[in-house]
Amino acid sequence: MTDTTRPMQETSLRPQGPTGRQVFGLLGLVVAAVLLWLIFAQWPDWLDAILISKKAFLSAILNGLTLAGLYFLVASGFTLIFGLMRNVNLAHGSLYLLGAYIGYVVTDWTGYWLLGVAAGFIVLAVVGIAIQRLVFRRLEGDDLRQTLVTIGLSIIAADLMLAVWGGGTYQIATPEWLDGAVKLPVVTAVKSNGTAVYLTYPLYRLVVLGAAIAIGIGMWLMLARTRIGMMVRAGVDDREMLAASGVNVHAVFALVFAFGAGLAGLAGVIGGSALSVAPGEDVRYLLASLVVVIVGGMGSIPGAALGALLIGLAEQIGLVYFPTYGVVLTFVIMVAVLAFRPQGLMGKAR
Repeated sequence: MTDTTRPMQETSLRPQGPTGRQVFGLLGLVVAAVLLWLIFAQWPDWLDAILISKKAFLSAILNGLTLAGLYFLVASGFTLIFGLMRNVNLAHGSLYLLGAYIGYVVTDWTGYWLLGVAAGFIVLAVVGIAIQRLVFRRLEGDDLRQTLVTIGLSIIAADLMLAVWGGGTYQIATPEWLDGAVKLPVVTAVKSNGTAVYLTYPLYRLVVLGAAIAIGIGMWLMLARTRIGMMVRAGVDDREMLAASGVNVHAVFALVFAFGAGLAGLAGVIGGSALSVAPGEDVRYLLASLVVVIVGGMGSIPGAALGALLIGLAEQIGLVYFPTYGVVLTFVIMVAVLAFRPQGLMGKAR
């Protein structure tokens, strides 16, 4: 055996340490095990004293999950438009608020909540097509002009909505079959006589979470497994080659933009039913979408889901346990991600 081959063999025989993916996987299993124990185990008195109560903790977790579902519905449309198509649309929050107002008007006029949901999606999809054809098609590749024009559009839209609907707060009425609370199989306390007290939670919020999960899975399947998704991804990577193959790139991008804007309108109706519709909500959800996309990674639907989950949980847990600094947690997460993984948790480096 020669001297040159011996170091190579010795190196190959050395035990290899765990990879980063294995470490994160192990940490994930540990966190999941701890969370399951916190949910289903009976808490000792010292833990109740630290975390206020089991009911407060579980309510914060569920509120964070449902808020994450709402953030995902808004941010998924934003990540399609901004992260995937590279269109800087800072009027996305205005699309959310306009969809909420349209849903309120249609629901109040017809008495059917589902019609309000459909109207919010369809009308905002049409508005999205108009914006894409009149603004973004003329400003392709010019990020600075897109930014300035969409900021101007958001200001104009905010003033118009204020003139039409005023500065009051509206609540979109939900149907009776979505009212009420559901008793979950989670024990929050045990009475002195041994009777278990179960956690109850609003049915509507659970439906919002389920809808967000279903829409997220559908979007991922559409982009990853269908011909339309293949054309969208090909158009982002090499628009000229896709056009040369006979595909109408402008039509594909207009449809994707319409779908993203429609999701913002849909989220507006759903959010207006769970929370409220008021001036200023456009800025709030635009900032939330930006933070979610930055944390999760531009153009990644699973990244948007992960970012929404982290931001939603951070906001709600912060409100319960750090009410003074709750909002800061969101930006701490964003700064940490930008410092250690600038492309986002599930984004690709470019």
